[in-house]
Amino acid sequence: MQPPDRGPPVEHAVPGTDTRSTDYGSDVQATASHSAFTGFAPVTGELVKRAAVIVAVCFVLAFAVVRTVRFIAAHNLATATERAMSEPRLVDLITAKPVQAAQELTLPGQTAAWYASTVYARVNGYVGKWIADIGDRVHQGQVLATIETPELDAELAAARAQLRASDAQAITRQSELDLARTTNERWRDSPKGAVSDQEREEKRADYETAAARLKAAEAQVALDQARVAQYTALSEFKRVVAPFDGVVAERRIDIGNLVTAGSTAATTPLYQITQNDPLRVFVDVPQNVAADVTRPGQAVHVLSEGPDAVSLAATVARSAGAVNVQARTVRVEVDVPNAAQALLPGMYVKVAFKLTPRGQVQVPAAALVYRSDGTYVAQVDDNSKVHFRKVTIARDDGNVLELNSGVAPGDRLALNISSQIKDEDLVRINSADTPGAPRLAGGH
Repeated sequence: MQPPDRGPPVEHAVPGTDTRSTDYGSDVQATASHSAFTGFAPVTGELVKRAAVIVAVCFVLAFAVVRTVRFIAAHNLATATERAMSEPRLVDLITAKPVQAAQELTLPGQTAAWYASTVYARVNGYVGKWIADIGDRVHQGQVLATIETPELDAELAAARAQLRASDAQAITRQSELDLARTTNERWRDSPKGAVSDQEREEKRADYETAAARLKAAEAQVALDQARVAQYTALSEFKRVVAPFDGVVAERRIDIGNLVTAGSTAATTPLYQITQNDPLRVFVDVPQNVAADVTRPGQAVHVLSEGPDAVSLAATVARSAGAVNVQARTVRVEVDVPNAAQALLPGMYVKVAFKLTPRGQVQVPAAALVYRSDGTYVAQVDDNSKVHFRKVTIARDDGNVLELNSGVAPGDRLALNISSQIKDEDLVRINSADTPGAPRLAGGH
């Protein structure tokens, strides 16, 4: 027979001891009640597996579709490329023209003043007044400005005073010479025995000394006169004048500015004067045409640019006579009458030269084909076949060339022809550039 359940033992408190206790069973039960639920239904795993299979199948199908599309595109591109390669190439045509009686060569140039002078001060001082301003037309000798020179004025006054003193000294020496001359004559002509020979020699020496002193005084007078003339000449430069008829291109002074005589790098110029009638035009001519355009007296035309463009007749005046080794050009100077002041120094202009013909046919540079064995053109016959013809260049003007052989006037030539086109190949003609030209022979 089971003994009756008497419940948990009761601990009696003992005085002086800790009466707290721990219920480990209740703690374990509470912890188990908070654990996560890990049990799943069997149908849930099947659904996840089916979804994964479906996603994988979709990826495979998408990859197959992309590969198929790419294959089709590549095949179409290859087919189109093969078709394009098999078709004749499209070319532009020009017709070779006979060389005209005179060819015109236009080259850039730059204008320059006939005379250009930088005016510097010749005396030290400060600007008292300026008269001519930028843009003013001045004449030779016209006063442009005045310079105050107190130091120079004082030096000139001192030199004049010294000259007056030297003149007075010369007059004194002249009087001494006159007295010495008469005394020497009296003693020289006195009867023998009246004076001693020594006294005669002394009087003659006094006379010669007086003459020497007079010459020294006269030399000092001449020196003082030269100094006065020097300061007087410098005083003339207090007036700054124009060296020639021209235009004031630059004024770099104002009233009160200190100016220093000289034309060093540290010296400030006063004015810039230019003469603009006539003008010089500098042109750098390529060496291959230099022989045709460097003859003095050859007529040319100078053309300016802009809304007020003008065309002026001019002539070749001179050339450098040597080739610039860096640019392979010859410097040519052209003189241009410019009474109306239509051109100004420093302008960019174009200079048109007339060239004597050298070749028989002229073609654009794009019609040439350069190969290792020479220069060719691609001639297109009436059947749209290409024939490469070797040519000889008579003159190369950059854009247009003159040919001596290989091409006849009226021949049709292809422009910028591809290097893949061979002799006797068929081509398609761009009728937009050559109206009326046949599209293609041979059934295409």
